[in-house]
Amino acid sequence: MTPRDDILELKALMSRSVLGQEAIVDRLLLGLLANGHLLVEGLPGLAKTRAVKSLAANLETGMNRIQFVPDLLPSDVTGTEVYHNADGRGEFQFQAGPIFNNIILADEINRAPAKVQAALLEAMEERQVTVAGTTHKLPELFMVMATQNPIEQEGTYPLPEAQMDRFLMHVMITYPDETSEVEIVRMVRSEAVPSNGNKPETKTISQQVVFDARKEIDSVYTSEAVETYIVDLISATRFPERYNDQLKKWIHVGASPRGSIGLDKCSRAHAWLKGNDHVTPDDIRAVIHDVLRHRIMLSYEANADGVSADEVIAEIVKVVAVS
Repeated sequence: MTPRDDILELKALMSRSVLGQEAIVDRLLLGLLANGHLLVEGLPGLAKTRAVKSLAANLETGMNRIQFVPDLLPSDVTGTEVYHNADGRGEFQFQAGPIFNNIILADEINRAPAKVQAALLEAMEERQVTVAGTTHKLPELFMVMATQNPIEQEGTYPLPEAQMDRFLMHVMITYPDETSEVEIVRMVRSEAVPSNGNKPETKTISQQVVFDARKEIDSVYTSEAVETYIVDLISATRFPERYNDQLKKWIHVGASPRGSIGLDKCSRAHAWLKGNDHVTPDDIRAVIHDVLRHRIMLSYEANADGVSADEVIAEIVKVVAVS
């Protein structure tokens, strides 16, 4: 089997237990393939935790869940030096925190204060943790999926825009459709039935498949015209007045170069998943909302008029032409 066949099998395995939420399954795989992190926003009970657990269960990886709360400390995430006394000799030894694993679920990240958020985001960016002057490398396969609840804002610490920029994608998930919800009810009912110890054998996908897939994605061809299209889309967020007065009214601050890099990475991974060896404008349009949603700061006028980031991005896609 090719790496793509294995990744598609991983997707099929995840889809068996995450019903009605194809978007989160697709985006988790895109984040994994593009070696980035996800910020997932959605109401409680929409399978955010289930999705990341399904990924870890079907891939040969470890997973840790960190529940972010107001009294959490940075050392509760990264780890700390602990004093040990053995044979009359005392020394400090590093005790690794839950961040040292392959897949990290940072649940309700906006419930922890800025110091804790910064500790997590530093590990995400640098792929290492420094404690007491010593640097500790994180695993080669390392991905964070952070969640936040859009309706409970009391007692929360919203992520600053500059820190949100560290996430490759900001994924919004909504309610499943009625047909899927019927299937969800049946699935949960069947899971509650005792199995009498006869659990079916399940296949797990090797980590090496992910690394092999990333090598193939690196060779996906992006033409000069497509590269120009990516840069033009990002430029439209920075200089909206070049396109129309409406965009100028809506956008306060545009996307950083991480936006261009994110569009390039995700569009190549999207093209590869479809079985293509080159990126098309459709691949870019398929991922642009998730890549740019958290990188654009809307103006006061946009917020006052109830204009969302998705509406602004849709307007940008409409007015920016492919060269």
